[in-house]
Amino acid sequence: MKETTFNRTELIISMERKMLSAMLESDIISLDRLMHKDLLFNIPTGQTITKELDLENYSSGNMKIVSIQSSNQSVKIIDDTAVVSTTIVMKGAFMKNNLDGTYRIIRVWKMFGNAWKVIAGSSIKF
Repeated sequence: MKETTFNRTELIISMERKMLSAMLESDIISLDRLMHKDLLFNIPTGQTITKELDLENYSSGNMKIVSIQSSNQSVKIIDDTAVVSTTIVMKGAFMKNNLDGTYRIIRVWKMFGNAWKVIAGSSIKF
């Protein structure tokens, strides 16, 4: 069956759900599978983090999410790349610093072989 933009959009929405679930559960194996090795992500403080740093923060317990929900999701498919813009309401902490709030996230997914991986992203708190 030929893959359509609709199929890809539905797949990316599913991948986003897997990402949020992995973040909530601190599932390092799934996070590792979902993120590209050269990922760059800008966090609300302006710092750019890598996949290695992100995985370390989850595995060490420095990053702990208690709840996370998305809404207002928009997905744009551009060839082998997908751009997702979404609103996230999250409760949690990073190194005992409260992260509770609403965030606007943009995440960029790219197809590598037969697997979608996050290659970049950014978040702002509002």
